[in-house]
Amino acid sequence: MKALIYESVRTVRGKARPDGGLANQTPTSLVGALIDAIEARGREPRRDADFLGLGCVGQVGAQGGHVAMVTKLATGLPVGTIVHSVNNFCAAGLSAIGQAAAMVDAGILSNALAGGVEMMSRVPFMADKAEYYSATDLPLRLRYIPVALAADLLAVKEGITRAELDAVALTSQQRAANAESRPDLLVSRISVGGLAREEAPRSLSAETIAALPPAFATLADSYRAALGEESVDHRHTVAHAPPMADGAGLALIGSPGREHPRARILGYAEAGGDPRDSLLAGFAAMDRALDLAGLALGDMDRIEFMEAFAVTMAKFLRDRSPDPERVNVGGGHVAKGHPMGATGAILLSTLLDALDAADGTYGMAVATGAQGIGAAMVVERLG
Repeated sequence: MKALIYESVRTVRGKARPDGGLANQTPTSLVGALIDAIEARGREPRRDADFLGLGCVGQVGAQGGHVAMVTKLATGLPVGTIVHSVNNFCAAGLSAIGQAAAMVDAGILSNALAGGVEMMSRVPFMADKAEYYSATDLPLRLRYIPVALAADLLAVKEGITRAELDAVALTSQQRAANAESRPDLLVSRISVGGLAREEAPRSLSAETIAALPPAFATLADSYRAALGEESVDHRHTVAHAPPMADGAGLALIGSPGREHPRARILGYAEAGGDPRDSLLAGFAAMDRALDLAGLALGDMDRIEFMEAFAVTMAKFLRDRSPDPERVNVGGGHVAKGHPMGATGAILLSTLLDALDAADGTYGMAVATGAQGIGAAMVVERLG
């Protein structure tokens, strides 16, 4: 690919509740703060952005009315800026960036803003009330199952033990805490509305995590029709689940020719998967992106692998054997929270900071969504 990443920034993440640290913000104010941050770094998107693509899952209420278009109007982007609002579940933010990069490669765009935003304090999970969530006219294997149940089903199918899940949760929390004292990992993260650090991480010991009970048995009762005769051995606790959060991420993607790009996109891929094996599509997207880049997993100096519940990270570490010291070095979503449509963009921004801090060359971000959705991007650092 020819597309370059000139900047990639993210907000801190707030807890998705009425008294959360970002709850008094709006989706447009979060993205506006990121545009301000990009301009503070010497770019001029309010003068020359020809595209704004925003991933957002809950496109109703505060995030309705074509959230990218509303954001364009509210943030003073040029009137001719093209706008796309993208719902690709939890991969949406990375999908928006990948789409922008493809259009830059095709010569359709030259200076694109892309990323995602989600304010779950304002628009709760499943607030769109889609008929699909409760549809009974589909084969069992195609019916909607909340990702928390899919995570438990996958843990059983893959033989991921409770101890493995606990280890992922503990590592994520410890690294998230350590990252707050690592300015080199936070260069592209901005404070918003007085919130200056990730709000969701908790001080959890190994003993505390091990003592927590499984959290999603009641949810299984609500989806018994979709589960059919399949029993669920519930293994995930609240410590293994990414907290719901508010946040946003935004990248400036463009064609070659301008000064000081941060990274080159070497490969971008998406993948669909079996909705019953809900959280595996990210693995397929990862393999495709690496193939497109002509690189192997072992070539990656840093990896941001979305902790879409602890089972995905446990499976990645067990089956692919990456160097664990190169993966989610500043903690992951299990600790820091999951603002759904923003997640992929946040992963990319976090990845670029981690590459800079390590003086690394190659990096990869991998996002996984419910019902068989996956996206992955491989980059080469140019800084």
